[in-house]
Amino acid sequence: MNHVKALAMKFVMIAAVLLIILTLFFDVPFGDTLWISLVLTLVAYVMGDLMIFRKAGDRSDQNKRNAIATVSDIVVAFLVIWLMGEALVSNDVNIITPALISAIVIGGGEWFFHKYLDRSVFPEKQNHTRSTAH
Repeated sequence: MNHVKALAMKFVMIAAVLLIILTLFFDVPFGDTLWISLVLTLVAYVMGDLMIFRKAGDRSDQNKRNAIATVSDIVVAFLVIWLMGEALVSNDVNIITPALISAIVIGGGEWFFHKYLDRSVFPEKQNHTRSTAH
């Protein structure tokens, strides 16, 4: 259940950023923005959160793990937004600039999202360090 809640939170964060940047500022259609948000949420959660952030090091290295996962999330966000934008959006919108801006803003949100994941979704990291610290 924690993963469902985390996915919902991540989708809302990504969709909000993309709706503001892509749709409001760069006139990307609403439906295209929602598709990009959905795909990016799923790809970034599996790659950035479950594979990279969760598996890298132990809880004492949270800042290092967070930095690595955040940078990877920025790269993944840029690539997904850019590639999907190229496929979905009309040729009169240069998608590279909004993809870069969106990826950086999403990366800022991801830094805090990873802290939430450590506290609420990946408790084994917390329990592991408590049991070894005693």
